[in-house]
Amino acid sequence: MPENFELINSWVFWLVPLPLLIFLMTPSLKIKSASLLIPNIKKASEYTNQRPRPSSLVKKKSVLEVFVLILIWLLLLTSLSSPQLEGEAELKVKNSRNFLIVADLSFSMAQKDWKIDEKSVSRWQAVTSVMHEFIEKREGDRIGLILFGSSAYVQVPFTPDLSTVEILLDEAAVGLAGQTTSIGKAILKGVDLFAEDTIKTKVMLLLTDGVDAGIGILPLDAAEIAKRDSILIYTIGIGDPHSGNSDLDEKTLEDISEITGSQYFRAIDSEELNQVYKELDKLEPIEYEEMSYRPRTLLYKYPLVLAMFIFLSYSLLTSIVLFYRKQIKDRHV
Repeated sequence: MPENFELINSWVFWLVPLPLLIFLMTPSLKIKSASLLIPNIKKASEYTNQRPRPSSLVKKKSVLEVFVLILIWLLLLTSLSSPQLEGEAELKVKNSRNFLIVADLSFSMAQKDWKIDEKSVSRWQAVTSVMHEFIEKREGDRIGLILFGSSAYVQVPFTPDLSTVEILLDEAAVGLAGQTTSIGKAILKGVDLFAEDTIKTKVMLLLTDGVDAGIGILPLDAAEIAKRDSILIYTIGIGDPHSGNSDLDEKTLEDISEITGSQYFRAIDSEELNQVYKELDKLEPIEYEEMSYRPRTLLYKYPLVLAMFIFLSYSLLTSIVLFYRKQIKDRHV
């Protein structure tokens, strides 16, 4: 795997001349040491007409010592610059589908003409109950959620985090987006959301129990726009259009699905709605490449360990040389 060398903190090399600046700007270090006492130094000064002058011994560093110190300083800066080898990002091929759920939240969804476990519930409660089951089975897929009434808004953008979708679905309430039903606006909002996405397969699930209020763009015009963007709109009619309390416009929903090359389903109860989702499961998943992490190898420890090794080796070598010099001097004495 090809790797690229990189310095995260390359600015630290501006500190290279710092020791030299400190040496030039700070005064010399003065250390008191034992001096040689000369008797009658005052008389000697009078005879020679010379006064005693203070003096100091400047210990010069050897060329080797200067070289070692510079080398250690450069190695420490190299370590501080955080060198690393960065490999190419690994791509993983995954199978996924994009589902955009566009759900009607108008007041008619509050009617309690559905039953779950022999209990009467509202249409919205029944829809959310089945949608939870649908979402839980979408592992690996990406789901978005748009809620609409008189207007439409994005509740959840496309995400593989299905638990978040479920939480935000539960937070929705009937009437939150207005009292009437604006199917055309909801479709356009979905088209805009798909435009920001990168996966090519685009599937919209439009759930409604009413008829378009005729406010803004018409549903069939919005469907034509969705068709140009290759969006499949599966329409799902909630409720029984033959009952006395339903305004379901099946003809419009059928036309929307026909325009986009998909299908219309009627969901009279939760069992039929489950059958709709089973049909959607047959849609072919698409393959896409997902960028995973970039492998990184941190190299800061190598110059740091080398600097410590050079320092300890030089200190040990200096101590050995001083020791043998002292031994030789003692022998001569």
